[in-house]
Amino acid sequence: MRRKVTLFTGQWADLDFEIVCQKAKSFGYDGLELACWGNHFEVDKADKAYCDKKLPILKKYNLEVYAISNHLVGQAVCDRIDERHKSILSNYVWGDGEPEGVRQRAAQEMIKTGEAAKRLGVSIVNGFTGSSIWHLLYSFPSAPQEMIEAGFKDFATRWTPIMDTFQKLGVKFGLEVHPTEIAFDIASAQRALEAINYHPSFGFNYDPSHFGYQGVDYVKFIDKFAEQIVHVHMKDASWSDVPVEAGVFGGHTDFGDARRFWDFSSVGRGNVNFEKIIRALNRIAYSGPLSVEWEDAGMDRERGATESCAFVKQVDFAPSKLAFDAAFDKKNQ
Repeated sequence: MRRKVTLFTGQWADLDFEIVCQKAKSFGYDGLELACWGNHFEVDKADKAYCDKKLPILKKYNLEVYAISNHLVGQAVCDRIDERHKSILSNYVWGDGEPEGVRQRAAQEMIKTGEAAKRLGVSIVNGFTGSSIWHLLYSFPSAPQEMIEAGFKDFATRWTPIMDTFQKLGVKFGLEVHPTEIAFDIASAQRALEAINYHPSFGFNYDPSHFGYQGVDYVKFIDKFAEQIVHVHMKDASWSDVPVEAGVFGGHTDFGDARRFWDFSSVGRGNVNFEKIIRALNRIAYSGPLSVEWEDAGMDRERGATESCAFVKQVDFAPSKLAFDAAFDKKNQ
């Protein structure tokens, strides 16, 4: 049986929830990964009555929800807060903008997100963590390891209470390993797991688009963290094979700028080898949804979401139930 193909609604938050449901169904999707912005899933309103009202609309379009995502609030839990965060946070989380207050309110909102997910009947919450040490990425002036270790300890201190609540709820958190988070590649993901003592509710929302252009082995990530992958994004990226003007760090250019070394692409149009990803997911027996997070600055999103759904359904396949040479054994003949 093929995996369910879902649409992450984060890039569609300008549209009403039911319109997104209608479009997702027309594009060919089996379900949704609901973003906690726009009116797709509003954590501050998500009591039982609110959640119950979502279900008939989903049923109307024969869609299921397998995960909800609160990336924007999660980002503020560990970040060095500045005016950028005001544009992505609700007024009640931002408050007066005092950094530690923002971080504390964001942490409480993530706990409430887990509780809301439980009421909706969903056991996966995806998101970001933020990072107090991302600004130290390029170590000049040299950043001593004590400073880096302090950042991982800060992450563990802030996220362990959230994860403890998630564990009581039977909900898991999937960190989307991504630049600006506490984990952004294999090495930092390993360190994050160690910092949080391999908390049973802390895992990864696997997304290959954030690895390839960095030079990170996105297939090895699956094999290495087989037990921690709780959800999968199907998202593509393109990167250049020749020198360009704006390199891996982006040169302060906007997405879609032709000078960039890399950019996000409609699924199947970039450099990510999705067949290798499917084979790796089969090796670790991942049976959850394949969620399309569609981004491509150079393409109409409705065309892109439609073709991405078809591509994912075509590239996905179940693992073999029989060794290829088993038919040579007389017992099987």
